[in-house]
This record gives sequence, structure tokens and C-alpha cells, in this order.
Amino acid sequence: MTTSDFASLLVDAGDYSGRDDIAHLFRRFLALAELKLNRVMRLADMEKTATVPLAEGEGSLPEDFLEARQVLAGDGRALRVLPLQELSSHETSGGPPIGYAIVGSVIKVRPKGGENIRLTYYAKIPPLTAAAPSNWLIEKAPDVYLYALVEEIAVWERDAAKAGAAEALKRQAMAGLGLADERLRWGNAEIVIGGLTP
Repeated sequence: MTTSDFASLLVDAGDYSGRDDIAHLFRRFLALAELKLNRVMRLADMEKTATVPLAEGEGSLPEDFLEARQVLAGDGRALRVLPLQELSSHETSGGPPIGYAIVGSVIKVRPKGGENIRLTYYAKIPPLTAAAPSNWLIEKAPDVYLYALVEEIAVWERDAAKAGAAEALKRQAMAGLGLADERLRWGNAEIVIGGLTP
């Protein structure tokens, strides 16, 4: 497979789909493919850490935020995610923060405070463009990108059989990527059983 960047992905997607007339629609297909991949993929390569300053217990999430992995108070304590109703019950209480909730593009921490929090989160896949022709996903799993694009082209063509075949290949490539990610994260981990054992 020669897919290694934005330009080669365009060529390969045209070859694999049997369409050499899609260049003018390529960015649209690519944006749709990345949108769908961002909905389901959660891999170590997507993890980032950011400091989020709070004002009155609220801070703006990073623009590429998808999902929180860990939220730490300024003193390093882990904050737990709370239902919004429960979080609201801590509006007026004082003391150190105990939990958070995400509302839109804002993280709310209660009790309110002005300290910074440390956010580890899953970030969106950096979009491929002519100006930014590479990212971690195309370097690590170009087949995921290729099959995702072929699927989008087939959907546009209204070819259900081709779309189904491309989706199956995409899912298989994503499963392989997920397995490699699990091995990377947990390869040498020991199983620990919590609680009392006989």
C-alpha cells in the first residue's frame, strides 16, 4: 500500500473505488470519513493533556476535545464525573472541587473555584489537508483512512454493496488497530482481582 499522505490517499481512494473523477469531492468525503472515525475511535494516539483555567468553576474545553479520560484538581486529586443535577447541588458549598460535568464546550467544576484543572482527554483526529498532509492515523493505519473514503464514495454513488464491502474492510482495519492499541497499553499488565477472595 502506497498511501502515506493527503495526495496519495486521493489517488488510492480513486483507484480502489474505481472512480478517477472524484478529486473535486475529495475534501467532502474526507471530512465525512474523519467525522465518523472520531465518533468511534478511542486510542492512545488520540490522548492529549491540557491545563484548563477556571473562572467561577467553569472553563472552556480544547477545540479538539472528544471525551474526558481523567480530570485532576490543582492539587492532583482525581475529580469524578457527576450528573448535572448532583453537580448543581454543590453550587454554594465551599471547599476543594469534588466533581465535574461537561455541558456543550464547557467543563463545570463544583464547588466553584478559580484554580486550574488538568484534563487528559481524547482529541479529534487532526484533519488531513493539502497544507497538513499527514497525521498519526495515516502514518499508523493508512488502510483505515482508505476504506473509510471508499465507503464514503460508495455511499455517494448509492452503491449499497460497495459501501457494505468497504465498511466491512474499514471495521476489520479498525479492529486490528484497536487490538494493537490494547497491546500497547496493557501488554505487560497483571490481572488484579479486587475485593475478598476465598
